[in-house]
Amino acid sequence: MRMLLAALAAAIMLTMAHASARAEPHGAFDHAFEAIEGGELPLAQWRGKALLVVNTASFCGFTRQYEGLQALWERYQARGLVVIGVPSNDFGEQEPKAEAEILGFCKGAFGVTFPLTAKVVVKGAQAHPFYAWARAASGAGNAPRWNFHKYLVGRDGRLIGGYESRVEPLSPELTKAIEAALARP
Repeated sequence: MRMLLAALAAAIMLTMAHASARAEPHGAFDHAFEAIEGGELPLAQWRGKALLVVNTASFCGFTRQYEGLQALWERYQARGLVVIGVPSNDFGEQEPKAEAEILGFCKGAFGVTFPLTAKVVVKGAQAHPFYAWARAASGAGNAPRWNFHKYLVGRDGRLIGGYESRVEPLSPELTKAIEAALARP
């Protein structure tokens, strides 16, 4: 009887462990945002592509990086790169606008055509699940410390690396990493 109970308990624990493992996100494609225009923006729609996910703000010293992000999108989109802008008001309250205003600003001032999400929290305990996953995958030292922090995700959904705000979108450091990510199947 003891052996039967022990076997049953082990089977239940194994089943619970498998269910828990399935419920926890293991890669970028397990996450979704809300699109800035409304509606769901699941990252799974870009499965098999590389992602550059960037927390953005309209009133930041790095805001001009929208130009470089748009240039990356235009240069590498056909090869499989998706640039995703993630507005956030977490740093210096430099993104106080509502989504419609953010979208108008990005399109009008910088000609942005890459996908933008609704405004989210990217740091701390309230961070969007993608950002919590990226922080866990790369370590707390690679979490966004300011606007325009960039996460590069490979075609397999795994985090390749993070790039701080000072790393320009068209810098050799980032473009080499993007090209390497795009070269992988």
